[in-house]
Amino acid sequence: MTEQDVRELAVPAVLKEVDRVRSFLRDYIAGLALGEEDRLKIELALHEICVNIAMYAYPAGRSGDMAVRIWRDDAALFIEVRDRGIPFNPVKKRNPDLLVRLRRGLPGGLGVYFFRTLMDGLTYRRAGGENILTVRKAI
Repeated sequence: MTEQDVRELAVPAVLKEVDRVRSFLRDYIAGLALGEEDRLKIELALHEICVNIAMYAYPAGRSGDMAVRIWRDDAALFIEVRDRGIPFNPVKKRNPDLLVRLRRGLPGGLGVYFFRTLMDGLTYRRAGGENILTVRKAI
């Protein structure tokens, strides 16, 4: 695999920066041969990842950043998101029982489920004090 067209963006891990990350992603995928459905899936997955980091990665009173790196090879698009927040491995998180959540009217709690099911692959590692989450979408 050779990485092609690598781009990176670092922003404060706050909700108001999520739109900036989405614009960064949209600019990147604009030139790729993707259908509208795949574009929306990729955008929603990254949105959910960034919202989770902004809301939960850093304890109250502590600020931090998130860094997004996007690249592709001949078969897939990759998005890596890093933060120095609380260790959290979404690969180990169980999928929610959607029927129970709907019946009980429970809000939220579906972000990890969304980005796990919208993308074609997901890896996590903790290194150098960072959460490093990489998602993959076949192109």
